[in-house]
Amino acid sequence: MILKSRTKPRIILQLEALLPRIPNFHPTLPLITEDYNKRMAGYKGEQSVDYPLSYLDEKNYFIFHHLRLKTDKHFFQMDTLIFTNKMVIILEIKNFSGTIYFDPKFKQLIQTKDGKEIAYAYPLTQLDRQKANLKEWLRINKLEDIAIQSLVVISNPYTIISTSPEDHHIHHTVIHKEELPNKILQLEKSKITNKLEEKALRKIFKLLLKKHTEGDASILEKYDIKESDLLKGVFCPKCSVLPMDRLKGNWFCPYCGEKNKHAHVKAVKDYRLLIKSTISNRELRDFLKFDSADTATRLFQTMNLRSTGKNKTRIYFLDSLENGKR
Repeated sequence: MILKSRTKPRIILQLEALLPRIPNFHPTLPLITEDYNKRMAGYKGEQSVDYPLSYLDEKNYFIFHHLRLKTDKHFFQMDTLIFTNKMVIILEIKNFSGTIYFDPKFKQLIQTKDGKEIAYAYPLTQLDRQKANLKEWLRINKLEDIAIQSLVVISNPYTIISTSPEDHHIHHTVIHKEELPNKILQLEKSKITNKLEEKALRKIFKLLLKKHTEGDASILEKYDIKESDLLKGVFCPKCSVLPMDRLKGNWFCPYCGEKNKHAHVKAVKDYRLLIKSTISNRELRDFLKFDSADTATRLFQTMNLRSTGKNKTRIYFLDSLENGKR
């Protein structure tokens, strides 16, 4: 049973909002584009693991995707957690192509593709850290102890996995996604541990969902981009031209002639992802590129946003838009 669904990570949503608003000549555009492509490849790899996971019995396996929790000192995030009444399994999902070599001596993963070698952080070290953090999180929250297992799942079935001869045990921890259901069954059979009662499990599940915290780091700070660097306005939903004009209660595209009443909603969501979670009348007019304060007030009313303050000091909260309530 899936208790927390896999959703597109916030950093990808931020990049999708950012890329169309970066001028073609901006020096950070190649880096942002490269980062977006890498993150999307990783996300697609995670999605591809959902199919083999669907073979698990929903009554006995409880799945959480993209959990971000905090110990006393650190936040930590896990791609996927799978609970049974005997154990919890952490999945670290990697989407690599070509050949990957697990180097146990220098603790690095080396990908060879198209004649080039690229070094990455060692996934087994990442898993050890995640296991320690999860164990600490359970202790801090005074939850019952449960055995913790972990797997590195390679989502591309054509990726060649290799390691040094002395590290022949790596196949116990690193697998292709197709082997996932069988591997989970093997782990369960190999563990002789006390089973947790349903009540104890549900207590853990409830707290996992309650304590999950979505990351909210500034994407502009990450790439050292100024708000003034952004292209502002409302994109045409039909031809993507920027900006649309505000005419007689509609957004009008000067290029293709598209007329749309709600095109501003996407722009306001971009503002939330890129800049901040609140917005004023003046800030809305500046970002959407129109002049009328009365028009801005009417747009806020149609979006049904929470607000605080009065008249010129009023600000509106954008979280409901981001959460998909409108």
